[in-house]
Order: sequence, then structure tokens, then C-alpha cells
Amino acid sequence: MAEAIQKKLKAELEKYTQMQKDVSKSMSARQKLETQLTENNIVKEELDLLDSTNIVYKLIGPVLVKQELDEAKATVAKRLEYINGEIQRYETLLKEMEKKSEQHREVLSSLQQEFQKAQGLAVA
Repeated sequence: MAEAIQKKLKAELEKYTQMQKDVSKSMSARQKLETQLTENNIVKEELDLLDSTNIVYKLIGPVLVKQELDEAKATVAKRLEYINGEIQRYETLLKEMEKKSEQHREVLSSLQQEFQKAQGLAVA
């Protein structure tokens, strides 16, 4: 009986460990998005300081290419919209993962208690 519980416990522990790795990866991806959001907000602020007489260049590979100011602003606005959407998606994903992680912790706890009881009965 104790062996069966131990196998369940081990399997559940592996699931929990994988879940924690997934949470870590998602948090890392979200942090990258936060960095990109900050960078793009700075770019937007800088573009807002310019007027139509200024020349804007876009880096494409090793080459700087002229770009219209309105086009640059639109590109940055779309990028900000996309990044904000991705951050929201990761927020939702992380909340779901936290709920699942909590469920795994509860199952692990109950299995550990069962295992300890089974070991106690085997000794007695």
C-alpha cells in the first residue's frame, strides 16, 4: 500500500515540478515583454517630441532607412498595443498556472500524509 502511495506521490511531484518550470518560463517571458513595453514607451515619448520637419530613420539590418514620422508613430503604437495584449495574456496564463499549482500542492500534501500514515501502520 505504501508503495502505491509513494508512486502517486512521485508522479504528482514530477507534475508539480514541471508546473513550476512552466510558471518560471512564463514569468521570464512576461518580464521580457515588460522591458519591451518600457523601451517602446520611451520611443513613443521621443517621437512625440518631434515635428514634421524632423527626419526619422528606421534601422533595417545594417542600413538606416528614412521613414515618415506618422508611419513611425503608427508602428510604435501598434507595437505597444501588441505588447500590452501579450502581457494581459501572460497575466491570465500565470493566474491559471498558480491555481493549478495550488491544487498540486494540496494533492501533494494529502498524499504525503497518507504515505506517512501507511508507513506508520507498516511499522506497527
